Amino acid sequence: MPEISSRLSNFTESVIRKMTRISNKYGAINLSQGFPDFDPPKEITEALKKIADDGPHQYEVTWGSQKLREALAKKQRKYMGIDIDPDKEIVITCGSTEAMMVSMMTVCNPKDKVIVFSPFYENYGADAILSGAEPIYVPLKPPTFEFDKEELINAFKQKPKAIILCNPSNPTGKVFSLEELQFISELAKEYDTFVITDEVYEHIVMKPYEHIYMSSLPGMFERTIACSSLSKTYAITGWRIGYIIAPEHIIQNAKKVHDFLTVGAAAPLQAAVLEGLSLPDSYYEELRELYTRKRDLFLKGLDEAGLKYTKPEGAYYVMVDISEFTNRSDNEFCEWLIKEVGVAAVPGSSFFKEDVNNLIRFHFAKKDETLIEAIKRLKTLKEKASKSQWLKEK
Repeated sequence: MPEISSRLSNFTESVIRKMTRISNKYGAINLSQGFPDFDPPKEITEALKKIADDGPHQYEVTWGSQKLREALAKKQRKYMGIDIDPDKEIVITCGSTEAMMVSMMTVCNPKDKVIVFSPFYENYGADAILSGAEPIYVPLKPPTFEFDKEELINAFKQKPKAIILCNPSNPTGKVFSLEELQFISELAKEYDTFVITDEVYEHIVMKPYEHIYMSSLPGMFERTIACSSLSKTYAITGWRIGYIIAPEHIIQNAKKVHDFLTVGAAAPLQAAVLEGLSLPDSYYEELRELYTRKRDLFLKGLDEAGLKYTKPEGAYYVMVDISEFTNRSDNEFCEWLIKEVGVAAVPGSSFFKEDVNNLIRFHFAKKDETLIEAIKRLKTLKEKASKSQWLKEK
């Protein structure tokens, strides 16, 4: 029989989705895969009910409905601080996952190099490989997850076609500072490199931190491909409505890739989500307050459980240090955690190129009662670990 593509040997199935499957099997609280267990804004769900009767039910324009692109351009102009042409500078995709893949395939040729910060959302390495590109991994060093400037300069000296920037960061919760973004942008201009941003958590940033769009920095719109989605902002991860904002010459080519990958995002969902884009500014401030409160609730529980972590600045993830528990793999620990403690996390090693085996990722995008129950279970972790010989002897 013919051989399967050799590209697939370089990465595994999604560890995040694997942990969800194991969590479902054992009835654990799923703090692994990052989706809420609470409803979207009522305005959106009410609109969907009406659309179920009235439509649209057929194909939309492949790069997104006119109304959605116009509404998105209006909203993003306000928050990005740049003028956006809805006809020339936006393409609607099937989630930000497709947006990232389209971006990579639009700008990368086989054997091009792409800088990826490590740890990284697990799709980025796979996106590079599937595009025929070669990842250059630059470490973000725990516990603060800052990059070494010399290491980044050396990566740029390899003349990469692009750098991928997740801001706010999944899995670390890091929000890149203006100084860091300016340093990256100057290197991108010096070495004539694209910046592909993943900004799905753009509105989930805790004070005093602020999200700064790379596209808004001087001279950066023309070389930035901004990817995002409506999934996290409006708690509709299953709707798969994403988008790319970039200069016209990039979008014209991204449209071609998107057309042949998926044709288009679901027409009824594009219509319904318009109600979300028309929500007042207060919605986004309340969203920030909501996730700040959930973060603080969950971190207080981790403190009470005696667990060490890095305090997230944005997104809804927290990296927890499990060094005191085991010399065995973080994958084994996470499976034990699901079966014996009843809480699901993601092994940190799935996010790192480096050999890191002492971190796991939880998310806190859950109802308060879900988080309180998860905390209750996590408070039993050390006792159960000791009885199961997972806790190291001091």
